[in-house]
Amino acid sequence: MVDFIAEADELFEYTRDLRRDFHKHPEIGFEEFRTAGIVAEELNKLNIEVSTGVAETGVVAIIEGGKPGPVVLCRFDMDALPINEETNAEYASVNDGLMHACGHDGHTAIGLGLAKLLHKNKEALNGTVKLVFQPAEEGMGGAEKMVAEGVLENPRPDYSLGLHVWNTMPVGKFGITAGPIMAAAETMQIKIKGKGAHGAKPNEGIDPIVAASQIILGLQTIVSRNVDPKDTAVISVTAINGGTAFNIIPPEVEILGTIRSYSPETREILLRRIDEVVTGIAASMECEAEVKMTDITPVVDNDDALTHRIQDLATDLFSADKVVSDERTMGSEDMSFLMKDIPSCFVFVGSQNKEKGFHFGHHHPKFDIDEKALRNGLALMASTVFDLLS
Repeated sequence: MVDFIAEADELFEYTRDLRRDFHKHPEIGFEEFRTAGIVAEELNKLNIEVSTGVAETGVVAIIEGGKPGPVVLCRFDMDALPINEETNAEYASVNDGLMHACGHDGHTAIGLGLAKLLHKNKEALNGTVKLVFQPAEEGMGGAEKMVAEGVLENPRPDYSLGLHVWNTMPVGKFGITAGPIMAAAETMQIKIKGKGAHGAKPNEGIDPIVAASQIILGLQTIVSRNVDPKDTAVISVTAINGGTAFNIIPPEVEILGTIRSYSPETREILLRRIDEVVTGIAASMECEAEVKMTDITPVVDNDDALTHRIQDLATDLFSADKVVSDERTMGSEDMSFLMKDIPSCFVFVGSQNKEKGFHFGHHHPKFDIDEKALRNGLALMASTVFDLLS
C-alpha cells in the first residue's frame, strides 16, 4: 500500500525546487522551450516513453503499470503570462515582461513529481498513465492543438485528470465539484459603422459613438432579462476603440468583450440576443453593425461519479472539512478539450496563505502560492491514479 502523503513529502523539495526554477524562467505559450526541455530531461531519467514537440512545445510521457488495465491521462500546463512580476521573491522572473502569474510553474512541477512517484510504484498499477505537459493554455489554444495532433489517441484515455492551484482557497483545502465548474468562453468583436463628421456638425454624419454607447447598455440587459435567474452567465464589454481627435466624429467604433456560460442552452441565448441587440440598436441609429463571436474553450464539466470518488479519496487522505464541493468560477480553462467524451475531473488545490502574503489573485503581478499546495496536489492526484488503476 502506497503512503501518498509520505511519498509527496519525500518529493517536496524536488517539486519546490523545480517550481521555483520554472517561476524564475517563465516562457509564453508555444515558446516553452526551456521548460519543455527540463520536463523531457527529467522524464528521460526514468527511462519511460517520452514524446517531445507535441503541439510545438508539448511533452507526453507514458508509464506502463505492472499489469494491463485502463488508461488515465494527467494534464499539466506549462506557459506563463505577459506580466511584469512584482513579488520580490528570490525566485522572481528574470525574463522582463513575463511571469508565472497563474501557477502553471507549480502544475508542471507537480507533474514531474507525479512521474517519479508513479514510476517508483509502477508495478502496483494495473493500467497505463499518460502524462501530458501542455503548452499555451492562456487563450492560445494549446490543448486543442494537442488534441488535433492525437494526444487523446494511442492509447485513448479512459479517464482524464487535471488540477489548478487556487489562490482564492486556503492551502490545505480542495475544490472538488461535480458538474460544470469553469465556463465556456467566447470572444465578442463588434464593429459599428457610421459616417464621420466634424464634431460641431453632427447632423452631417452618423455617430457610431452614440450608437456604441447604447449598444453597451443594451448588452447589459441580456443576462438580467433573457437568462434564467437560476443559471449563470456573463457578458462583459472590456474595450471600446474609436476616434482620434477631440473635434471629429469617427466613422467607426469597435467594441470588444467576453461571453461566459455554463450550459449550451444559455450559450445559444447569449449569442442570439447579442446579435439581435447589436444589429437592432445599430439600425435604429442609422448605423451598420458587424458582430463576430469566436469560441475559445468549452465548459469544464466534471463527471459526477468520478468527482464523488475523488471527494472520498481527499476525505480519506486529508479530512472531510478540507473538501469544498461547490467551488465554481466563470473563468475558463482549455483542459475542457482533454475532457470531451471522457470521464474527467478538474480539481482546485488551495494555495492561499494570507499570513505569508500569498493571497493575490491569478494574473496579478504579485501572485505567488504557498508551496504546500504542491505536496497536497501531488498526493491527491497520485491517490486518484492508483485508485483508478487498482
